[in-house]
Amino acid sequence: MTGEIDLLIPSPWLVLASRRARMSLIGESFVGPFEKHVFVCTGGSWCPKVDGDSRGVHARLKELVKLAGKKESIRINNSGCMDQCGHGPMIVVYPENIWYCHVQVEDADVIFNEHLVGGRPVERLIYHPLHPGPNKIHKD
Repeated sequence: MTGEIDLLIPSPWLVLASRRARMSLIGESFVGPFEKHVFVCTGGSWCPKVDGDSRGVHARLKELVKLAGKKESIRINNSGCMDQCGHGPMIVVYPENIWYCHVQVEDADVIFNEHLVGGRPVERLIYHPLHPGPNKIHKD
């Protein structure tokens, strides 16, 4: 009986998956609740302490979003370790999957204005990893 009920009431994930499938069939792209979703590595000991001030970068981006009245379209989140220690502070911007490295607090304004609002990634900060997956630099 429970299995029959489960089949009659689709889960939110099934509804979302079917919506994406329908949209791809008619040539539309799927848009989530935010136009841009930004993750700033503030976990671990590298990005927030050794590589720079990732917590300051996070705070500045949140401040810029609020000041510009963009809270409905741009979401800034903390993230845990991105397995790129030694290249940080790290930021990743979705849906474009653009990764930034060695980001300093003063770079937050440029990323916000040029990329998040202007749609142009900041070339000088784009991360080019040596290979896919973890790319930690072990410093002594």
